[in-house]
Amino acid sequence: MIDVRRLEALVALHRTGTVSAAAEQLHYGQPTISHHLRRLEAETGSVLLQRVGRGLRLTPDGERLAQRGEEVLALLARAEAELTASTSLQAGQIRLAAFPSAAATLVPAAVVLLRERHPGLALDLTEAEPPEAAAMLRAGTVDLALTFAYPDQAEPGGVGSVTVHEDPLYLVAPRGLDLGDGPVDLGRFADTRWVTGCERCRRELLALCDAAGFTPEIAFASDDYVAVQSLVASGLGVTVLPGLALRAHRNPDVVRRRVPGAARRIQVTTYGAPPHPAAVDAVAAVLSEVARRRAES
Repeated sequence: MIDVRRLEALVALHRTGTVSAAAEQLHYGQPTISHHLRRLEAETGSVLLQRVGRGLRLTPDGERLAQRGEEVLALLARAEAELTASTSLQAGQIRLAAFPSAAATLVPAAVVLLRERHPGLALDLTEAEPPEAAAMLRAGTVDLALTFAYPDQAEPGGVGSVTVHEDPLYLVAPRGLDLGDGPVDLGRFADTRWVTGCERCRRELLALCDAAGFTPEIAFASDDYVAVQSLVASGLGVTVLPGLALRAHRNPDVVRRRVPGAARRIQVTTYGAPPHPAAVDAVAAVLSEVARRRAES
């Protein structure tokens, strides 16, 4: 393998024409340049230089290697500049996966804050539910994800999460249905039909109803929280929805009441052990701050 320092010596000689000028350009002594050139010939097994009088001239092989060396050194310089820009947060693109209600509520505010703090960073958003987001992280198609998890739900293998928000759960019912006074008791709706969401949300609904002493009659299921609210508004059942889903879209014909002690964790999820690239950490910090502000509002 060609040593980059020796390639630099050859390129400098090609540019300047003399060993002394090449040494001055690279801030080396002349013996160092001569040593690099001899070692380069030994490494490549090629005659790269001819002595002409008291000077040196590149052979055709030396000319070709010097020309390719110019390209290689330019690419290395470009790569170094790009890494420096990314590390210093001057430039870069971060690929984020987020579940739909987070994409509608947290991500827009995070993009605004990111532009204020790091205008050179760009965010590429993909909507994905947590299991799909974990698979995308493992495959390397996204850099980080906004995910959610309910109590007692295990973390997918290979990923790590930091909780940034506790998202409360609400009983959602058609407008006009008497929810009673004080904390809502799900047991009052044991004989009511229910509408549920994604598989993870369905498992949590079943757990909440089981804790209240009954098994709900599931009339409809939909991954779309807008459709779920429409079904409830039409009088086809009641449901439990998280706060972010109700912030993203609130059907005017439904009412809500907080379910005491029930919440899901909103998480910033990454793959592999830290440290992570500086740009990933910067986006994670912005998402965390936006989620904290949301919790305080």
